[in-house]
Amino acid sequence: MESIEVTASEPSGKDALDLITKAKAVTEMAPTSNEKHIGEIASISEGKTAYSKLSVTLMIVFSGLAIGSDGFNASIIGNLSLIFGVLYPDLSTTMYSRLSNAFIIGMIVGMLGFGYISDRLGRKSGAVLTTLILVVGIALSAASNGKDELGMFWMLVISRGIAGVGAGGEYPVSGAGAAEATDEDSGVRKNRGFIFALIGDLSATFGFVFGGLVPLLLILCFHENENHYNVVWRLSLALGLIPPISIFWFRYKMAVSTAYRKSAAKKQRIPYWPIFRRYWRPLLGCSLGWFLYNYISYPFGLFASTILTRLNVGSSLTKNIGWGTVINCFYIPGAFIGGLLSDRIGRRRTMALGFFLQAILGFILGGALGSIQSILPLFIILYGIFLTLGEVGPGATIVLTSSESFPTSIRGQCLGLIAAFGKAGAAIGTAVFAPILASFGHVNGGYKGNQAVFLIGSGFAAAGAITSWLIIPDISNRLESQDEAWKEYLREKGYEIQWGDVESKDPEGLRLDGVRS
Repeated sequence: MESIEVTASEPSGKDALDLITKAKAVTEMAPTSNEKHIGEIASISEGKTAYSKLSVTLMIVFSGLAIGSDGFNASIIGNLSLIFGVLYPDLSTTMYSRLSNAFIIGMIVGMLGFGYISDRLGRKSGAVLTTLILVVGIALSAASNGKDELGMFWMLVISRGIAGVGAGGEYPVSGAGAAEATDEDSGVRKNRGFIFALIGDLSATFGFVFGGLVPLLLILCFHENENHYNVVWRLSLALGLIPPISIFWFRYKMAVSTAYRKSAAKKQRIPYWPIFRRYWRPLLGCSLGWFLYNYISYPFGLFASTILTRLNVGSSLTKNIGWGTVINCFYIPGAFIGGLLSDRIGRRRTMALGFFLQAILGFILGGALGSIQSILPLFIILYGIFLTLGEVGPGATIVLTSSESFPTSIRGQCLGLIAAFGKAGAAIGTAVFAPILASFGHVNGGYKGNQAVFLIGSGFAAAGAITSWLIIPDISNRLESQDEAWKEYLREKGYEIQWGDVESKDPEGLRLDGVRS
């Protein structure tokens, strides 16, 4: 083989110029770290292969199961209060209110805290933490004990508060996660209203139903023997562990959505002033809507058995819980009707319509309660329809509207803030409901107390119709449109944000190639 000798020599002027030009070209082609980051995020949306359909489906199903679990744990205390009334007849009305409010206050804390966590650390981290906290809280509730009855109930109140933190975290985590999962394909996106009605409303409704059905079946299993009621209430609470434990592994292995991959802001904290300045209308409208909805729905659902007891519907504990469970079943059709309407006439119109019809029926019930309650089947049907209309409107639409109204980078925080405001309505409604009933005693068979709560609830429903129609804006159901508008707004205001999440790793076999438009 012939050898080649290479010798170094001084380049000519023309050669030197060529070398400088080539070096400059190479330098310009070398990406900066920020350009590399942007390129990685952009590559996510290339191609038309959609996210694993199985993973999308599981995300939707388990989000619904998580919120259903919260509905069960929130509602069961209303039925257990009837059992406590038998076991602990000297328990004060104040302690009953504490038991109800402890869970709700815990939820408010969880909503605010996990809204921030889900935006900054990711939906997966938030989902795993909420599940763990909920499991610990439920376990402590079922095992509550103390030196005396008062000590045991204080432990139960604290444990319910811990469980509430985990349950409250589900709303920003599951709401934001499900919204982003349903944005992966246009075919799914156009039916998001119905899907979210099933996730956020129907599942919670089933939670309320099982919150009555579980203690009822346990009482029957023990042949209505009061000596076993202590086991019944503890076992009823303990069975609430099944849903969160069953979904924990999936949540640990869940993948990251396209929207979060492209538009998260994990590196920097976005100032709150631009958020309030741009999104004050959906923040105010959705907060008021959720507050008013919960002010009505929570106490009317939780105290259904109490109202029926005052009407002497049943002569036994099982009959009172059974009738309360039947009434809670009226929530179910509202989710289907509201979900279908929201995809056809829009979220805002559906919410306002449901509030408006509920207000009209509530005023009729309150005004003519004396005649209506004398015909028991008529009262139960109208009471049930009153609850149904609440689900047709805000029940089926409020979680979705609060999720779609904000960009991905702040979706969890805004949804958590709105949900917390809504749960404040539940806490206030629950706190004032029992005293209103108690203040009238059993005068005229409880007629005055029942009339007062129906008229007050109807007034709040009318206010909900007005605020929903006038304040909440109509928005696009395509999340990417909201994200792009938000990024452009921040750029115009001088904010430089590094968008996207390339650090989080998906489980092997699950990947996210992009949104199908």
